[in-house]
Amino acid sequence: MKKVPTLDIRRYDTDREAFVAELGAAYREFGFCCISGHGIPKEAIDGAYDAFQRFFALPDEVKRKYHVPGGGGARGYTPFKVETAKDSKFADLKEFWHIGREIPRDSKFADVMPPNVWPSEVPDFKEKGYGIYEALDQLGARVLRALALHIDLPEHFFDDKIDSGNSILRPIHYPPIEQADVPNVRAGAHEDINFITLLVGASAAGLEVLTREGEWLPITTEGDAIVVNIGDMLQRLTNHVYPSTTHRVTNPQDDNARKPRYSVPFFLHPNPDVVLDVLPSCVTPDNPKRYPEPITAHEYLQERLREIKLI
Repeated sequence: MKKVPTLDIRRYDTDREAFVAELGAAYREFGFCCISGHGIPKEAIDGAYDAFQRFFALPDEVKRKYHVPGGGGARGYTPFKVETAKDSKFADLKEFWHIGREIPRDSKFADVMPPNVWPSEVPDFKEKGYGIYEALDQLGARVLRALALHIDLPEHFFDDKIDSGNSILRPIHYPPIEQADVPNVRAGAHEDINFITLLVGASAAGLEVLTREGEWLPITTEGDAIVVNIGDMLQRLTNHVYPSTTHRVTNPQDDNARKPRYSVPFFLHPNPDVVLDVLPSCVTPDNPKRYPEPITAHEYLQERLREIKLI
């Protein structure tokens, strides 16, 4: 049976050519890869999960204080059954929080990147949450350097395109499933919007990726591995050389259905003014240019957020 590979990113420094080739092959095939050896301490990940779980355990009326009306869920709390996968009849079975990049309020992006909201009831939420945000942001930049080399771009091609990226850390709580005949899954089949997504420490099985052959392949990580997948913006920029693969979070069939599931994806976005125009190096006779019209990252994000009913 096929399996999404796990690759040790320390090989980027010790065995670069082979690592870049294997990483590129994994993304061309699956749009997904598991990354180990990243150096993010287990204590930092566990500490962040602990703070997030304490927030989700608060009473509903307390959590709703942090819902930002009209904010499209960009910061703060989004209640249960709001987000809906594109073309799905049913809302996802989850509630979540969004942490964004801390930027100077006189930044040129201040109008599209609002300030963060922090829950006073969980005093270490900001320190633990933003610590993991920064660690995943740095790891994502390293992955993008390897991906750039694989398609014959300069190693640091992406660096200045993500240094003010509108990236989001999204702690998610999927509550226990109490009834037998739930018509929807915890998170409907979808593709991500951004450049790449880094998923740290999913606490239960359920993540599945759709293979080229049309089969659902479960992804489970071992050890310190973090799941990293391609989003639609990078798929568009690379003319589908790096595919953004459909994935979902299924409902467990056994006693695990009655357990909550927590998940913390980091959605790495480009800077809002980055123009998503197909890279000439990714256009070939076999792969003609698929997107004649360029679009900025911010315009693209707004278009997609409307589709999934967040704005």
